[in-house]
Amino acid sequence: MLKTRVIPCLQLIDESLVKAVKFGNHGYIGDYINTVRIFNELEVDELCFLDIRATSDGRNPNFDILHHIADECFMPLSYGGAIKDFETARRILSIGFEKIIINTAAYHVPNLIKKISEYFGNQAVVASVDVKRNLWGKHHVYINNGKEKIREEPVEWVRILESAGAGELLLTSMDREGTWSGYDLEITKKVTDALSIPVVANGGAGNIGHIADVIKNGGASAAALGSMVVYQKKGMGVLVNFPDRKLLEAALKI
Repeated sequence: MLKTRVIPCLQLIDESLVKAVKFGNHGYIGDYINTVRIFNELEVDELCFLDIRATSDGRNPNFDILHHIADECFMPLSYGGAIKDFETARRILSIGFEKIIINTAAYHVPNLIKKISEYFGNQAVVASVDVKRNLWGKHHVYINNGKEKIREEPVEWVRILESAGAGELLLTSMDREGTWSGYDLEITKKVTDALSIPVVANGGAGNIGHIADVIKNGGASAAALGSMVVYQKKGMGVLVNFPDRKLLEAALKI
């Protein structure tokens, strides 16, 4: 097990495993169960699944798929997508997922995180925040799969989420997602400096150096990987993989 968590973050659109670029241009990856089996063999420490259009499409989580994933998976699991009430969260946790990830509902149902964290503990609740720069480089927070900008500033919003009872934050750069260009260190550092809970940086990883950079210079507690773990290289075909552990350990030594 790596001392610093490096987490494959896999995207679903209902039954299809996909990979998006900047919250669009979804490429088909393959069968989610086969992918889970490969990560079992690779002995990754944790897996994250996000149904990226469940909320914007008005769907509920696909509980059949979540059951299949939980039955097959050997490592801790987290899931996000259309978790809009306590009962949905309870059901997903009862299936065998260790954490639920809440994004849009945290804004529209302000007491939801508090209610879930008080019942299950804050370690079970991950608040997800998607950020994007405007033309002048200022970061804004978006919900509903990047379709709706909220009025709160990023640092203000993440502090609200921590106060509500979130035990962890998943911070995604919409500008960097799927680009292989590195994490957004500026917003990551601002957020990690503002919070006491762990921050998982997401969006932009293209090599082990990027992972080390966001941990050492961005202050992130963990790094999520998307394109890096489902493609051979940038612009090349699908290949489910995980970075070499010895190289990761060497790069992450502080």
